[in-house]
Amino acid sequence: MINEETARATAKLAALCAKAEHCTGEMDKKLRQWGISAEDRQTVIDYLVTNHYVDDSRYTEAFVEDKIRFNQWGRRKIEQALYAKGVSADVYTPVLDRVPDSAYLEQLRPLLRAKWPTIKADSDYERSMKLIKFGMGRGYSLDLIRQCIDSVSEKDLDGDDELD
Repeated sequence: MINEETARATAKLAALCAKAEHCTGEMDKKLRQWGISAEDRQTVIDYLVTNHYVDDSRYTEAFVEDKIRFNQWGRRKIEQALYAKGVSADVYTPVLDRVPDSAYLEQLRPLLRAKWPTIKADSDYERSMKLIKFGMGRGYSLDLIRQCIDSVSEKDLDGDDELD
């Protein structure tokens, strides 16, 4: 038997989930903020999952797609964000494994191209290190960043200051 407070919380969260994708971690956090007991929180989350209001794998797919396309995040930063939201590694690892390196490179190249001329450095080595630090801060792996930096030709360094 669920009490009135739990029923109200369930209805609020169901309406919220009907409008946008959310994960179970977000729902649990909201329920904690509202002061719902652990047993009732689990009841509400079970209801939301059973009725397909919340699906962590569906949420993860949408989250990964959005963060790559719109925020230009790399794999590592996406993993950290999903971990912070309480999504299980068993759920997000297969989704991230399906994303090809080319999708990350498609976002990383223009990002580094735009950053390259703004970096103040005394040498190309120092500029490259600052660019690597910038790319890693965005969650990209060192090998992807090196691929982009190594593709800089002498012509680009002398003329356009762009990455290919």
